Amino acid sequence: MIFVSQEKRLMAISTNSTGARSMKSLNGSEAEAKEVAAEINGIRVEKSVIVTRDRSDLYHFWRNFRNLPQIMNHLEEVRVLSPTRSHWVAKAPVGIKVEWDAEITSDQENELIAWRSLEGATVANAGSVRFLHFAEHETEVRVSLEYDPPGGRLGAFIAMLFGENPEQQITEDLARFKQMMESNFKHVVKVNANEEVI
Repeated sequence: MIFVSQEKRLMAISTNSTGARSMKSLNGSEAEAKEVAAEINGIRVEKSVIVTRDRSDLYHFWRNFRNLPQIMNHLEEVRVLSPTRSHWVAKAPVGIKVEWDAEITSDQENELIAWRSLEGATVANAGSVRFLHFAEHETEVRVSLEYDPPGGRLGAFIAMLFGENPEQQITEDLARFKQMMESNFKHVVKVNANEEVI
């Protein structure tokens, strides 16, 4: 893991797009989240950023999935179907839309949200976002994503040729998230998952 621009604490980055995994001591929820991601057996991307904001605010913003298109340019819409299921619509290369349903596999308030796509997804994916105490009023937000692109690694290479590099997208998404959360010091309202159902 390296820190880029330590004075600004812009990004703490750990990347692995080859599928290799580093093993370390895991608690039950971390092991469970990694186990779900391992089911995909595709391309793995991990990125993190340090945000000057309490982790409860960051968790609650992220947990309301309808907020995510504000920070993720490739997402058009997220519809919450139930407290644990949601429908995602994303832009893919060459103007194609990709849609899938996902379920939350682990949800620990202010700490972890893990998910996986449901059977039949065009792009099988699983991942997690962790909210880790870094310092007083500072949180490390760590995103891990594993996905199986259509066409496998060749499909991922072709997508990169069209400017759709998931590592770069996640880095940019986290930078937008950091900027939004640090410039908007209003308290993030906690939304009950049951109230989000459309």
